[in-house]
Amino acid sequence: MRFDPEIRLAARPAIAYDDELPVSARRAEIAEAIRSNQVVIVCGETGSGKTTQLPKICLELGRGAHGLIGHTQPRRIAARATATRIAQELKSELGRAVGFKIRFTDRVSPDSYIKLMTDGILLAETQGDPQLRQYDTLIIDEAHERSLNIDFLLGYLKQLLPKRPELKVIVTSATLDADRFSKHFNDAPVIEVSGRLYPIEMRWRPPADDVDLPEAIVDAVDECHRNGPGDVLVFLPGEREIREAAEALRKHHPPGTELLPLYARQSAQEQQRVFAPAKGRRVVLATNVAETSLTVPGIRYVVDSGLARVKRYSHRNKVEMLQVEDIARSAANQRAGRCGRVMSGVCIRLYAEDDYQKRLAHTEPELLRSSLAGVILRMKSLHLGEVEDFPFLDRPLPRMVTDGYQLLAELGAVDDERELTQTGRELARLPLDPRIARMILAARDGHCLREMLVIAAALSVQDPRERPQEQAGAADQAHAKWRGDEPQQRSEFLAWLNLWKAFDAVWMHESQRKQRDWCRKNFLSYLRMREWREVHAQLHTLAGEHSWRENEKPATYDQVHKALLAGLLGNLGLKSEEEGHYLGARGIRFWPHPGSALAKKAGRWIVAAELVETTRLYARCLAKIEPEWLEAVGAHLVRKSVYDPHWEKRTGQVRAWERATLHGLVLYAKRPVTYGRIDPKLARELFIREGLVQGALPDEMARHARFFQHNRKLVRDIEQLEHKTRRQDVLVDEELIFAFYDAQIPAEAVDVASFERWRKDAEKAEPKRLFLTREQLMRHDAAGVTSERFPPQMEIHGQRYPLAYHFEPGAEDDGVTLTVPVAALNQVPAVRCEWLVPGLIEQKAAQFVKTLPQKYRHRLQPVDDFVAAFAEEAHAADEPFLRALTRAAEEKMQLKLPLDAFRAEMVPPHFFMNFRAVDEHGRMLGQSRDLAALRSRFAQQIEQSFARAEAKEESEEGKGAVLQGLTSWSFGELPEIMEVNVGGRGVIGFPALVDEGGTVALRVQDTPEKAAAVHRKGLRRLFALELREQVKFVEKSLPRELGLLFMAWGTEAELKAQIVAATLERTCMMEPLPADAAAFTKRKDEARARISLVAQEIGRLVGAILTEYAALQKKLATIKAQPAVAEDIKAHCAELLPKGFVEATPFERLAHFPRYLKAAQLRIDKLRADPARDARLAQEFAALYKPWERERLARRKSGAPDPWLEDFRWLLEELRVALFAQELKTPMPVSVKRLQKAWESRPRH
Repeated sequence: MRFDPEIRLAARPAIAYDDELPVSARRAEIAEAIRSNQVVIVCGETGSGKTTQLPKICLELGRGAHGLIGHTQPRRIAARATATRIAQELKSELGRAVGFKIRFTDRVSPDSYIKLMTDGILLAETQGDPQLRQYDTLIIDEAHERSLNIDFLLGYLKQLLPKRPELKVIVTSATLDADRFSKHFNDAPVIEVSGRLYPIEMRWRPPADDVDLPEAIVDAVDECHRNGPGDVLVFLPGEREIREAAEALRKHHPPGTELLPLYARQSAQEQQRVFAPAKGRRVVLATNVAETSLTVPGIRYVVDSGLARVKRYSHRNKVEMLQVEDIARSAANQRAGRCGRVMSGVCIRLYAEDDYQKRLAHTEPELLRSSLAGVILRMKSLHLGEVEDFPFLDRPLPRMVTDGYQLLAELGAVDDERELTQTGRELARLPLDPRIARMILAARDGHCLREMLVIAAALSVQDPRERPQEQAGAADQAHAKWRGDEPQQRSEFLAWLNLWKAFDAVWMHESQRKQRDWCRKNFLSYLRMREWREVHAQLHTLAGEHSWRENEKPATYDQVHKALLAGLLGNLGLKSEEEGHYLGARGIRFWPHPGSALAKKAGRWIVAAELVETTRLYARCLAKIEPEWLEAVGAHLVRKSVYDPHWEKRTGQVRAWERATLHGLVLYAKRPVTYGRIDPKLARELFIREGLVQGALPDEMARHARFFQHNRKLVRDIEQLEHKTRRQDVLVDEELIFAFYDAQIPAEAVDVASFERWRKDAEKAEPKRLFLTREQLMRHDAAGVTSERFPPQMEIHGQRYPLAYHFEPGAEDDGVTLTVPVAALNQVPAVRCEWLVPGLIEQKAAQFVKTLPQKYRHRLQPVDDFVAAFAEEAHAADEPFLRALTRAAEEKMQLKLPLDAFRAEMVPPHFFMNFRAVDEHGRMLGQSRDLAALRSRFAQQIEQSFARAEAKEESEEGKGAVLQGLTSWSFGELPEIMEVNVGGRGVIGFPALVDEGGTVALRVQDTPEKAAAVHRKGLRRLFALELREQVKFVEKSLPRELGLLFMAWGTEAELKAQIVAATLERTCMMEPLPADAAAFTKRKDEARARISLVAQEIGRLVGAILTEYAALQKKLATIKAQPAVAEDIKAHCAELLPKGFVEATPFERLAHFPRYLKAAQLRIDKLRADPARDARLAQEFAALYKPWERERLARRKSGAPDPWLEDFRWLLEELRVALFAQELKTPMPVSVKRLQKAWESRPRH
């Protein structure tokens, strides 16, 4: 704007002063100070007239001719009201000589001399006019408020004044630390204007503890009304408190009293009601907007709550806190200065005087409680240097500066060197909050500019939605319609778009009255809605100036919210898994605002328009977001860490896990990434170590890489040598194998793909470049490791089962493992397995020798020679290992060893065979070194498997016939072994004839012992079927008296069956048993003539046994006084004569039973004469009998009965005769000593 000084001076309006104002009385002094100095500090009490008179003094001095007299006010309402008052005093129309410019309202014309404006407007003008050439005078009023804009302007002007020597600056305030301002402007002169129109009386009325603020205000207003006429100005913290106080006053104020609210967000018309003339008494309820520059007419009383809602920025949590705080003393004085302008004033303070004295002298500058991001951005764009060096009145703390840079870094406006980026330069050209500007730039690039301009405008103004307390439900219902459909309800930002569309239709087609009615109906503030449109129009114009085109197609949910995130990365939230709060950026915690529609269903990740701390930290205006968006939008802030690099066989490359955080929030904790691009050196090392050395290559490559197959086979062979010899020093260390590959493979081969590309070319020139040799892999030769000494298989009944060697002390399969199908488990020769394999016999023998007591072991010296000779000696396959070792040791020592000389429990487990049972698919079912326990575990399964197996005889047609229901030998020769299908695989079985009552069948058994026992009964049944006539004759010829004597054991028929079986045993079942039809027929024919005679002989023997038994029972009844002896004899009879004793006992043993029973009778006879002798003899017998009984039970339980123990049993029977009935004689010499010696020298197992 160009100015003609002569024309402007000539056209100045007439200037008149109010001589009653204190500042008018000193206008000459003030004018001289302004004329003589570039900067003047005017300090005057409230009501001194400085705000309205200083511009006129400047105008009278000729200022305003070369430029405008700029006059700043902290608030829009003050700028408008002050401009009106000065225009009235100059008798000029508002907008001519005196104009004002506030947000979206510009009432300044070319004829204007004085321009009222907010300090924010002046600050914004520095963008387009850095030296403020349109002004020749600047009045910074109410500087004591120390807003962020004021502090920045004061520092900016300090730098500007040397460049503009003709520029005059006047700093004014009612209460000001004048010396600090003077020093700031190089000791500028200070003019203090004192005096007030009328005196003010201070009254201190702190409310009682049980009185709330609205009640205290009602009492104070009543006190004012009782004091005399005049209006009341009540200062309250905020709009909510104004509403509560108004509600309380309506119930108590006298008729004719008008209640008027006054706060910044009111429309100009509503605010004007406060300044308009009134007939009755008024009570004005105001926030701190009425503290400065405003003269509300008619005010005689001020009621000061002593509170204000102050905005503070938490540099630690990066959130704004809007909390009610106690005001400073200077602010309290400003409030008191609002009365006493029409008559003597009264100020009632709702706090104590000592509380007032303890308060801060001045309000803390906004600079020290705000984010400096906008200031830093503006300074960077204007090249004003570093913020640390800027001449602020109060230099901000370093952490505040750091916080400002952090926000700019979050927005992508500065780089690591704190220089503006391209985005930062664009943000600096936009006169907007940096966050809002960043959203708009992101929307421009993300094709959602149309929607973002609407949302950005909404975020720049106060929320137009109203929620009166008495109509909260209706308001919520009215606002709910803007939430949109279900997809849109994920975001409260989209509600702004829906509300905009609805209001836009009303705005375009309805009159202003209907627009107001529509807003009222929908609980919306018409003024804020209009302000929203004005802000949108400004943003739209701004976008047009930069030639940004709005998107034609509607933007998607993703596009809109990605653009929002660009400016709100500090307002993220991640749902806490423990409580109902959200984890925010940099460790803060916040809660969704209770009034939010998404308060209870916000989702895992959210973004908020703002975080405000009141009673707790709340998030307002929420939206659900996806963490994937943050990776793109916040890429410059995402902190990634890679951990746990590992070889991955499936992909053939080194992978690692990546963890990404944004402001401390975990975006993902374990994402797989390729490590070769991050650390090629380590990736190559892991590829060689785990892929090539340890053999974990992908299956496809492992099958086709010949070098790999060759090298792995060499390693496996040498590892087998280690397992067999139980040494770990045969195979070279993995480091040497690694060194071989490391020397051959180039640095760029970091995974299978790159390695294969190199290998194809390398092997063309040298095919065996990567082939290892046996010499390279072995430290020394493994002499003596041959297939004979360490066989790979064990042959059992013609079947070969694998032997595995494993060297891992403590492992379950350490040592030698024999793997057999579970169906063949019972066929494993336990005795043979005791010998392990030839290569380990010497080591096993040495271990057993070590368990010998020293008194025996020293007799085997040198032990190495003894065990070597034992290992070289030929041993019978069916001789137990320990028995053979004992025999060899006894021969060497010429000494009999006790039974427990060798202690097997002290021998390491790997010297005992490990047995592994597998199913038909080769899957392990179980393994153990205790073969008996393993057999017992799977006994039922084995029995069921063989029961389902069918023995078939191959016919000439090649088809197998099932052999069952046989009554004669109508089949071929009976083989010793037969291969059958058990559980889906072929195993060896042992055929046997099975007694099925009236017939026999050929079945397969799992062990030869079981087959022999079953076959004997089956073959006997087949003889009985063939000799049925002779059998019938035997049954008829037996005397009936035998049946009566046998009643204690069973029926007569059962006795006959046993005698027949015993007869057939003696006539038909002699060894060798017939194995074909011819042998069977010959044996049958030979027995036919003998059956009757043999049966009679057996019958007579049985009769003698039963007769002696009956006699013994009668004698037992006579020794009731000796219960121990009676019980011993009864136990002996029960063991000697079980139910099937006739059939079960061999005839040769059965012939001695009458003598055994007679001996028991003689024992009873002798007992009467000498009980002590019987007790002594019984004790001697028990010393032999009890150890034998224990061992026999143990052997039977293990499933491996010992024939020697059965033979020893009959020696014990003869010992009974020798001890208790010596007169009956014994077939061979027996005594306790003889049997004790035999017991001690029994075979070891």
